[in-house]
Order: sequence, then C-alpha cells, then structure tokens
Amino acid sequence: MLRIENWQALSASRKEELLVRPPQHHDAKKRVTEIIQSVQQKGDTALLRWTRELDGIDLASLQVSPKELAAATISPHAMEAVMTAVKTITHFHQETLPENKRVSTAPGVLLERIHRPISRVGFYVPGGNRTPLVSSLLMQALPAQVAGCPLRVLCTPPNAEGTLDPALLVAARLCHIENIYKIGGAQAIAAMAYGTESVPKVDKIFGPGNAYVTEAKVQVSCDVRGAAIDMPAGPSEVMILADTTANPLFVAADLLAQAEHGADSQVILLCEDRLFAEAVYQALVDQYQYLTRQEFIKKSLQHSAIVICQDRSVMLEIVNRYGPEHLMIQCVDAVSYVDLITAAGTIFLGSWAAETLGDYVTGSNHILPTYGFARQRSGLSTGDFMTSLCVQSISQEGLKKLGKAACTLAMMEGLDAHANAIMQRLKIIEEIP
Repeated sequence: MLRIENWQALSASRKEELLVRPPQHHDAKKRVTEIIQSVQQKGDTALLRWTRELDGIDLASLQVSPKELAAATISPHAMEAVMTAVKTITHFHQETLPENKRVSTAPGVLLERIHRPISRVGFYVPGGNRTPLVSSLLMQALPAQVAGCPLRVLCTPPNAEGTLDPALLVAARLCHIENIYKIGGAQAIAAMAYGTESVPKVDKIFGPGNAYVTEAKVQVSCDVRGAAIDMPAGPSEVMILADTTANPLFVAADLLAQAEHGADSQVILLCEDRLFAEAVYQALVDQYQYLTRQEFIKKSLQHSAIVICQDRSVMLEIVNRYGPEHLMIQCVDAVSYVDLITAAGTIFLGSWAAETLGDYVTGSNHILPTYGFARQRSGLSTGDFMTSLCVQSISQEGLKKLGKAACTLAMMEGLDAHANAIMQRLKIIEEIP
C-alpha cells in the first residue's frame, strides 16, 4: 500500500521524484471562462442554468430565506461540538487580531499603522450531496466576524433536493451570516466576484474547492473588476517526523486521516528506523480495513511514502524543501525542531497532537497553503480579512529634519516636481519669524 524508501540510498532524481506532488490533471480554464462570462452577462439566469446543467437541480430561489435559516436544527450533541469549535476558533482569532502601531521615525514625524475590515467578503464551502463541511465555514466566517467585516456572503452547492444541510445553516446562523446562496462551482465564484441581481459583489473571496473553483478564483483575482482571493488551493497533505519513541498506531492513524481527503492527497512519513517504519506500515494496513473511504485512501497512498532517514539535519532539509501543509513532529524533543522549520502551514508537536484536532477545535485556522505554497504563504488569519493603512503626521520640525534628504532623492530620480513640493514648504518655514 505504501512504499518504504531509504533516503540515503536514493539517487538525486529519485529523491526529487519522491517529493513531487500528484499532478493536477484538469482542463478547466476554457470551461471556467465560459461560466464566468455567462454570469457576468446574464446574472441570476446564468446561475440557475449552470445549477440545472451541472448539478441537475432546478432551483426556485438562489437565496436561503430567513425562514429556512431560522428553522434549521441539529442534535444537541452536534450543537455542543459546533459551539466548542466556535468558542476556540473565535478566541484564537481574537487574540491574534492585528494591533494598530505608532512609530516616530524622526523628530516631528509620527507614523501609525491602522487596520480596517474588508467591507465585503465571500465564503465558498464545498458540499452538495457530500458531507457538509461545517468546519470550513467556521474557519472562514469566524475570523471575518472577529475582523468586523460588515457584509459576509456564503455560497455553497445545494443537495439533490435543492436545499442546504441543516448543519451548515446552523453554523451560518451562529456566525451571523444572513446572505446565503445555494450555488456551487465556478458559477458561485463568478457571482461573488461580479455580483448578480441576487448575489452582492464582494471584495475578496475565501474558501477551498475543486479544480473548477480554484481556476475560477484565479481568473477573477486577475481581473481588476473581479475580487481578490485568499490563496490557491491544492490537495491536502501531511508530513510526519517520528523517532522510535512515537506510537506506530498514532502515526498510521494520522497518515490515514489525511489520505482519506481525496485520491490526490499525499502523506509522507520521515523516520529513523526500518523496524519502526514496518510497524507503522502494519498498523496502517490493519486500520485501513475498518475505514469507509478506502477508495480515496488507496489512491492517495499510491503516491505517498515512508522514508527512512537517520540524519536529523537532512530530515529538516526535506521538510523545508517540501513545505508541507501539515507538519507533525512526533519525537521526544519535538519543540527543538521548531526553530529550524521555515516552511510549513501548521505544526503539531508530540504524539498527542492529532492533526484532526487542528482541523476542528484547537482554534487555529485549518485553511492552509498546500502544494508547496507554505514556502511563501501563510495559513488564513484574522489579518486576511483586513487591510492596513499608514497614517502620517508631519510637523514643521519633521519637514525641516527630512526635507532636504527627500529633495535630494527626488532629484536623483529626475522628479523635480516632487522636490518642488518640499522646497515650497521649506521656503515658507524660512520666512516664519
């Protein structure tokens, strides 16, 4: 099911091949362009058409009514779990809210960095006839609520009955979202990016999705009339570092948990010992027999691996080269690794830190950079729902202190009008008794 490789024995090309993500085979660009253009031109009519053609559903209304939202219920047990997630996610994002900062760079010069919520944000939550991704909604909506975004729009595909799962509606209600639309795919992204008769236009779009959703997000983010996006989204992935003190049962379970996301997910274990690698392999085979998403897991494991590497410094090089979405360190001295990690979406330390906890209830955001983007991007945070402005207060003293340097730099660049704006002021100061 899963290859066991010895890193030191591999050729350079084989090492490179081992860390390559599964290729994303899709030809979505032309189709997505067609969908986006039709939504721009025909608005709600296009949305209803694509929902009928692509999802096989005839909708009477695109928007969830206040009555539908108020009527949604889930079991007390489920509500308790959702409320636990709401509490921890809200708390974490409140505590990491960007703070305004004042800095004096010279006498008479005061700069202030202030933050403002983005006025209109859109959330995309995959779903339809599959299990409702309540956690995905919470991870987008709660930091937006903490940031203070006034208009929040949710799009998610309807099920076969043309409705939304009650769990999603309950979560949306808890997040105080009123603008909810039964739209999925590229057409949902287009609706939020450009607006229609029913769907308000937003300034920034968040959330994961399939290849068509991702392509639509990329296209609208490249259009000045469209909307910004959070980040490109790829298949889920985990890399685990484990020494012989780790529990093979836990390691196997964590690999399987990530592999069940989809056929294109990738899981990699880096360990020091072949006996440990074989123990993890056997535990994985045993646990696999009892899981329901075996088809996804089997395909995922075909492009995954257990890698034996006895050199800790080489292990760290592999991590930073790969830039995993999730990094789990199940080693006796796990904390000592952290300062040496430069590329990872999120890090879990110790054997008890199941990645599943981070997916749902620790409070950290589970919308993270994948496909190596962790080398230059960060996971979703409250700051992603805000913009920052720099306010500059400059007195006569500040102008006198910095004015001549500004003039010199302006003239070096051949911008004498820039220099003139300073000189006019300096002349007036010189005339003041």
